[in-house]
Amino acid sequence: MLSRRHFLLKAGLATPFLFGGYAFGVEPQRLVVTRYRVVPEGWPAGSMLRIAVLADIHAINPWMSSSHIERIARATNALDPDIVLLAGDYEASMPLFGIGSYVSMEDCAKALSLLRAPLGVHAVLGNHDLGRRGRGGDNVRRAFAAFDIPVLENEAVRLEKGGVGFWLLGLGDQWGGIHLRRLDDLPGTLAQISDGSPAILLAHEPDIFAELPMLDRGRRVALTICGHTHGGQVRIPFYGPRSVPSRYGRRFVYGHIVEDDRHLVVSGGLGMTGLPVRFGVPPEIVMITLGAGGSPAA
Repeated sequence: MLSRRHFLLKAGLATPFLFGGYAFGVEPQRLVVTRYRVVPEGWPAGSMLRIAVLADIHAINPWMSSSHIERIARATNALDPDIVLLAGDYEASMPLFGIGSYVSMEDCAKALSLLRAPLGVHAVLGNHDLGRRGRGGDNVRRAFAAFDIPVLENEAVRLEKGGVGFWLLGLGDQWGGIHLRRLDDLPGTLAQISDGSPAILLAHEPDIFAELPMLDRGRRVALTICGHTHGGQVRIPFYGPRSVPSRYGRRFVYGHIVEDDRHLVVSGGLGMTGLPVRFGVPPEIVMITLGAGGSPAA
């Protein structure tokens, strides 16, 4: 029989292997649905919009293969969204030690073309898409255009559901990739709004949320939706995310954040960067019910 001391010693030695096996082999292949209900001030009373969000796909074999992206698309369709928003970073940058191979943006776009929603599928670019592998974003732009997936870069599009209008603002990337400069222009994008309808802002990095009070004094943006952080990708128990790619640290790392009655939802994303590992932040489809009614957050 093992003594308590020997049991704890063996358990301590086994823990890193169990953690590593789960973080490398199990959690990256999970797929969860995270639901939020957001009722912002200024959103039309009685109007409800169901938004599906996919972020940070980082297409790469074997972890995020084209067949796996197809599975994610079908699971998203089963949620019956009114609109699907793609929050950037389709390109990957992770092959290590000869392990893994890039998925072409043509194959990624073909898989995402399975997505269906009455108000369409709309995308923005992320910093990895604008990097050297993405050729400044041309890979994604060309592939998405071939499958009729619009990529919004500092553009405002007016949409309607049930006769109630709203604006979708797609922002240019704030990190800029190989351009080495910010490509976002929120004031110019806001200036395209031509009526009093509220707006949803889709941006890759959540840092823009800190600038909204200064740039959106008319409070036209009802909800901001972002990805980029991966929720930290690895969340250490009793400590939190290992690192967050943001000027604001953990302030906008994940989830539904409310500041000064402004609403932000940050997706934990689907893929991985750095190492093919996730822990405490499983890949997720985000489902937002915007407006009164619907299911509460899960």
